[in-house]
Amino acid sequence: MSDPRPVGPVRVALVGATGLVGRRVIELSSAGDEVRIVGIARREAPLPPGARMEMFVAEPDKWGEVLEAVRPRALICALGTTMKKAGGDKAAFRAVDHDLVLATAEAARRAGVPNMVLVSAAGADARSKSFYMQVKGETENALSRAGFKRLDILHPGLLRGERPDDLRFAERAAMIAAPLIDPLLSGSWARFRSVDAGLVAEAALGLALRRAGGRFTHDNEAMRRAAREWRKAAAHEETE
Repeated sequence: MSDPRPVGPVRVALVGATGLVGRRVIELSSAGDEVRIVGIARREAPLPPGARMEMFVAEPDKWGEVLEAVRPRALICALGTTMKKAGGDKAAFRAVDHDLVLATAEAARRAGVPNMVLVSAAGADARSKSFYMQVKGETENALSRAGFKRLDILHPGLLRGERPDDLRFAERAAMIAAPLIDPLLSGSWARFRSVDAGLVAEAALGLALRRAGGRFTHDNEAMRRAAREWRKAAAHEETE
């Protein structure tokens, strides 16, 4: 019986390559031959050591042309900013976490990309009183109407990991306290438990390769399962 898997690495586009999850996606994919990442960014930035990928630098209104040219199998979107980086400007925050995400998704659909994986946040809800969570929820709702064959939305809790040249002091304090706080978060609060950015990246890569259609939302536990599948696929690739 012939092997149904595609021959050679699967091309997966990545936006948000310089962020915590994006960098881990690059590191993980570069360690094997299952996936070849095609990064798209607005500016040049240092890549993780040993990165094996293509990186295109262009203004966002040209990203569609890149997607048309490379025809990736899936798009992983790890775009995101903070209110601090946006200078406290709600419009500037929305311009990235909503407008740019949707514009990139629409460009991907026009280019024929069937799958999208979005790194969102636990608690995202368009009806939330939190502006941050409200914008995240509105973005998810809009993406559900974008027409992807498969849409995976990741809802990680607090992300653990090193952010080069990005000192988020409140987030750092929360990470230090996470081992004490996580066990206290139960029931509906369990979704906010901290999670390693590497695990989120593994889940994103594994889900990007799935072919069954539909819209799926993944909490920390669901991402752990998807990450295990990615590790198995990567290990299988190494043994061949």
